[in-house]
Amino acid sequence: MIPGWVDLQVNGFRGVDFSSPDLTLQGIDLMSTQLLQEGVVGYCPTLISSPLEVYRHNLPLIAEASKSENGAQVLGVHLEGPLISPDDGARGIYPQDCITLPSIELFEKFRSWSQEKIALLTLAPEQKGAMKLIKHIVNTSKIVVSIGHHKATNEIIKEAVDAGVRAATHIGNGLPEMIHRHDNPVWPTLAEDRLTGMFVTDGFHLPKEMVKVCLRAKGTSRFIVTSDLVHIAGYRPGNYDFHGIPVTLEANGRLHRKGPLQLAGSSSAMMECMSFLTSIGETDWKDLTKIGFENPLKLLDSRIEEARLSQAPSITCDGRRLILSKEALRK
Repeated sequence: MIPGWVDLQVNGFRGVDFSSPDLTLQGIDLMSTQLLQEGVVGYCPTLISSPLEVYRHNLPLIAEASKSENGAQVLGVHLEGPLISPDDGARGIYPQDCITLPSIELFEKFRSWSQEKIALLTLAPEQKGAMKLIKHIVNTSKIVVSIGHHKATNEIIKEAVDAGVRAATHIGNGLPEMIHRHDNPVWPTLAEDRLTGMFVTDGFHLPKEMVKVCLRAKGTSRFIVTSDLVHIAGYRPGNYDFHGIPVTLEANGRLHRKGPLQLAGSSSAMMECMSFLTSIGETDWKDLTKIGFENPLKLLDSRIEEARLSQAPSITCDGRRLILSKEALRK
């Protein structure tokens, strides 16, 4: 039996949005309860590039929520921005006016507002000030620095890893639609054995063939599945607002900017992402436990409280099929 899932990239779920100025402690508690029902025993609330006042308001709330004993365990904040590339494609669907250059002073504000609860920071290593910030974080904390939403060269990626970067966020995404077949960030990231790769395996972010290749490149010890869930996940198919941007949730679960097919995060929770990975046929239940539970905890140097594990539904693997038994809670 699989202990449960640990998700390092949860932007929101069922109407609760970690980057909303209207975020409440009650909303976070509700989301944590709902995530546990979906088999997630621990997660990182993730903030996308947002106005400064959002961080000032939301980070203390998440810090307070991390003390709760209810639902999935809050393992710390994932800041997926605003220290990313402002370039089209690399920044994804994020608003350009919320993106800023890496700064120790700004990061320390985030760190203070979060009451030292930042667990993971995604940044673009090619941006001015990034290397200085990476070294500062590595020398003063246990926070994991990850590269993502960037256009860094092979040389810059190596320099960032030498400086202490340990992970790469949603590899294969946060990139322009058209990239050079050889000179692009994907290959050096996959080839760098010191980097743990995070992958969104919802069936839309990456094709099955690429997931298979990435799994073979990183191996089960350096491969982590994240959901990239957003607050629209759990809604009915239709048109919605994503931070002022019109998006469409299709009946098959694909969530994208209205009109263009640029993805707007994911509507698939970890159970669906891990099921997609299982369907490829490269993993057994031990591999899935490592990828979906052990590896993210190892990256953060964290653990799940026994009480969460005892409350979680059972997850079993039957060949290429995962089964979540919500009624069969562990006692």
